[in-house]
This record gives sequence, C-alpha cells and structure tokens, in this order.
Amino acid sequence: MILLVLLIVLFAAALLSWVAGAKSHAACRWIALCSLLFNLGIVIRIWLGHTAISGRWWYQYKIDWVPHFGISLHLAMDGLSLLMLALTFFLGALAVLISWKELQTRVGFFHFNLLFVLCGITGVFLTMDLFLFYFFWEMMLIPMYFLIGIWGHEHREYAANKFFLFTQAGGLLMLLAILGLYFVHAANTNVYTFNYFELLNTPMEGATARWLMLGFLVAFLVKLPAVPFHTWLPDAHTEAPTAGSVVLAGLLLKTGAYGILRFVLPLFPAAAAEIAPLAMLLGVAGILYGGMLAFAQTDLKRLIAYTSVSHMGFVLLGAFAFNEIAYQGVVMQMITHGISTGALFIIAGALYERIHTRNLWQMGGLWLRMPLMGSAALIFVMASLGLPGLGNFIAEFLILLGSWPASHLFTILATIGLVIATAYSLRLMQKVFLGPCDRQYAIRDLNGRELVIIISLVIVICWLGFHPQPVLNTTQNTAYVIR
Repeated sequence: MILLVLLIVLFAAALLSWVAGAKSHAACRWIALCSLLFNLGIVIRIWLGHTAISGRWWYQYKIDWVPHFGISLHLAMDGLSLLMLALTFFLGALAVLISWKELQTRVGFFHFNLLFVLCGITGVFLTMDLFLFYFFWEMMLIPMYFLIGIWGHEHREYAANKFFLFTQAGGLLMLLAILGLYFVHAANTNVYTFNYFELLNTPMEGATARWLMLGFLVAFLVKLPAVPFHTWLPDAHTEAPTAGSVVLAGLLLKTGAYGILRFVLPLFPAAAAEIAPLAMLLGVAGILYGGMLAFAQTDLKRLIAYTSVSHMGFVLLGAFAFNEIAYQGVVMQMITHGISTGALFIIAGALYERIHTRNLWQMGGLWLRMPLMGSAALIFVMASLGLPGLGNFIAEFLILLGSWPASHLFTILATIGLVIATAYSLRLMQKVFLGPCDRQYAIRDLNGRELVIIISLVIVICWLGFHPQPVLNTTQNTAYVIR
C-alpha cells in the first residue's frame, strides 16, 4: 500500500495545514514541508532498493472502486513514475521553503492548495485507471487556479482564467477520448473497463484510433505546452507567486509530457506513428519560436516562461522520434528542465522581493551587490543553454542523437534552437547582473534559507550532468518504442 500512502499523506497534510493555519502560520508550513520530505524519503528509499525488484512494474496496488462500470483504484510505479515522483516531492518541498516569508496572507489556505495540487500530480504519475487518471488530471486544475488567482500579481485574475479555460478545454477533449476508448474496447471484447493494461491492445479502425489519439494528444499538448497551445503559459507564469511558478514549470508541464509517453504512444501506436512528422514539426516550432520570443522579452519571469516553451519542444521532438535514446533524453529533459527553470523562477522571485520590479531595463550591475545570487543564476543560465557538465546538456544531446535517424531536417533545426538559447541566456545575465545600473538598490544577498534551496538545486543539476547513469538505468526498461 506504499503507493496509496504517498497520496494519503499529501491529502491529510493539506487538510491539516489548512486547519493549523488558522492558529499558527509556522505550524502549517512545517506540516507541509515535513509531509513532502517524508514522501521524498519513501521514494528515495524505493529508488535505492530498486535493484532487488524484478520486472518493469515495481509496485502495484489495485482494489475495485465502482466495479459495475469497470472503475478501480489502480496504482502502479515503474522507473518513469518514480523519477517523476522524486521530482514532484523535491520541488514541492522547495516551493514550501521559498514561500516561507513571501506569503503572509491566508497562509493555511495557500498550503492547502499547494499540497492539493501536488497530490493531484502524484495521482497522475501513479494511476493506471483512465477514469482515475482523468479525476487526478482535473484535480490539479482548481488549486492551481487559486494559487494564481489569489496570491498572484496585478493581472492574476486574467491569467488564472486563461489557464483554467485552456486546460479545462483540453481536459474535456481527453474525457471524450477516454469514453470513446472505453466503448470501443467494450464493443470488441464485451468487457467494460478503464484499466490501462486491458485497454493497451484494443483493436480499432485506423480512423477511430486517430480521433481518439487526438483527444488525448491535444490535452497533453496544451499542458506541455506546445505551439500553438502555449499562450496561457507566459501569463500564468508572470502573474503566479514564486511557489506557483516553480510547481507550474517544474511539475505541471511534465504531466503533459508524461501523458504522451504513458498513454498516447502505447495506446495508439499506429496513429501516433502517422502523426509523428507533424508532432516533431510542432516540437521544432516550439524550440525556435519560444527561443526567439524569450530573447525579445523585457519582463524577467516572462522571459523564463518562454524558455519553457522552447525546452519542452525538445520533449515533443524526442517523444515522437520512436527511439530509445531519444526517450531517455526526454525523461532527462523533463527532470533537468524542472530543476533549472524552477531555480530561475526562484531567483526571479527573490529579486522581485528585493527590488520590486521584473523589468530587465531597471536592473543591471546586481552581481556586485549580490555575488552569491549572481553565481547561482550563472550556473542555471548555463544549464538552460545546455553547457556540458550540467544536466540539460545530457538531455538535449540524447534527444538530438535519438531524433537524427527519424528526421535529419528537424534535428538540424532543433540544434539551431541551442544557438538561440545561448543568446537569450546570455542576455538575461547581461541585463540583470552585469552592465551599468542607473538605480541604487540597497539590497541583501541570499539568506540562509535561500542558500539551502539554491545549493540543493545546484547539487542536483551538477549530479545529473556528471553522473546521469542512475537516471538512465532507472528508465531503460520503461521505453515504449515502435519497432
């Protein structure tokens, strides 16, 4: 029942932190932090002992929920799920720490929403029942809407509504596709079930498979986000509080990538192979378009948001290359993007707390005043542009290596995206930390709590860059490659 425990701990901690917040802000913060560290410890313990576990699926838990309709509480963990859960609890704990002093209003309700969205993300990464998957998919939506709409910046209502409409529309298309697959499977086997493993080899006509696959794919492309479904992301990132941006960039976007790897490719292999060139084209478009828009931004958080569009384009390119090397690169990209971009949003939030502006033209020369923050920013900016020795380089190298056999043209165009990444990354460093500064800021460098957060992120991104083999070993048996 260890998988169920991961969900129960977060759900119970969410309710408890809301109740405790009415009497003590510190109590609800500690409840949230301890619950996430507890779950992180469980996942790391499983990871360290996974060599003694045989087979692809390490743990499974299944009980009937509504058997009349073929609905069950079916949870399962393999290497991909484990890595995503480790990322979820790690970044979740850092999100609690970074908001320790930033959030001073409705603190209990804030931590309730933060833990609730993390509970939904955990469910998405664990569930093997499509009805339950949709339940957790929608469960992520409401608390993130509140995180943006209540604790965001000046245009938070607009950003929250836009986020809600885009993701809800995609979710409804996925619901229709799930119901379609449910009835198609029943028509062929006379068995009504939402069980992932039973639905895997459902026989269906080519046209039916294409339509059902598109229902899933569009929902995941919106959450990824891929061009042209990306327009909600910059607004949501810009207006969200720092913790919301970390969860949004580091975790919510990964649920879209996870959905493609777990559901689109295995459930509809032939239809996915047919649409692969178009999907790879959208990935390359996201890499180039997102990079160019990032270079053009003057708002720091908006610049970082567009880098996510560019980096997640690599995920789409590698996922539809149908190559195990590209698959492992995609998983690495999901993890390293969460670490590096999450760190950049944390730094952006710390800067805004000190100088109360995100405008690049009002910054400059901050390295002399904050050398520790400048050094940290340099490390993660270098990671973002793919510098060797940091995790993002391994991820993008594997994706390009794996996508080359699938399409020489798309691989070459994606490589140009690395040049654009260098341009916007260096521009970020130049505008914020180097060059002249017309304004005199009386500001402090990173404090002890922020140093703990940044150092932990630096250790992880360097570890992934110098020793990625544990991650690659964990995912080597989970790749779904169309032969």
